[in-house]
Amino acid sequence: MKNLKTIAIAALVVLSTTLTTAQNKKIDVKKSSIAWVGKKVTGQHNGTINFSSGTLVFKGKALKGGEFVVDMNSINTTDLQAGKGKEKLDGHLKADDFFGVEKYPTAKLKITNLSGKGNGLYKVTADLTIKEVTAPVTFDLTVKGNAATAAFNVDRTKYDIKYKSKNFFENLGDNVISDEFELSVNLVF
Repeated sequence: MKNLKTIAIAALVVLSTTLTTAQNKKIDVKKSSIAWVGKKVTGQHNGTINFSSGTLVFKGKALKGGEFVVDMNSINTTDLQAGKGKEKLDGHLKADDFFGVEKYPTAKLKITNLSGKGNGLYKVTADLTIKEVTAPVTFDLTVKGNAATAAFNVDRTKYDIKYKSKNFFENLGDNVISDEFELSVNLVF
């Protein structure tokens, strides 16, 4: 009888320890997505980019952290058709003027701080690294079931992407490209 009590207590300790320790949940890179929008004076372009990997860290149901890697070679313009400018824009975005994917094939985001706002909503501060330059970004992230969503803007000039920025070049006229691009992120884990 003493052994049965000892086993039951040990099982309870192991179970409670398991429930209070952090759980890493890998994202499904095939189902997760990133959509982007880049704007210029005369219009905008939009597209997608893929995750290489990603993990969210939970303690119980509470989000505690996360880290993600993006495949910069997967930049894909979706508002232009093949043979009608798509290949040219994709190539330019991958070139050194923008993301320089040959030298910098990945971008990374690591959550450094977060606070719960209630109902699965979190204010997130993260280090975003593009072209080996790291700068903080802040955004709201909503977690619901096995999914999370966020939308935020990134100032490309903080990552040494200055091509046709009115803050770095004069007399661009209608050729100015906005310093910020928009990201909409959908995570499935």
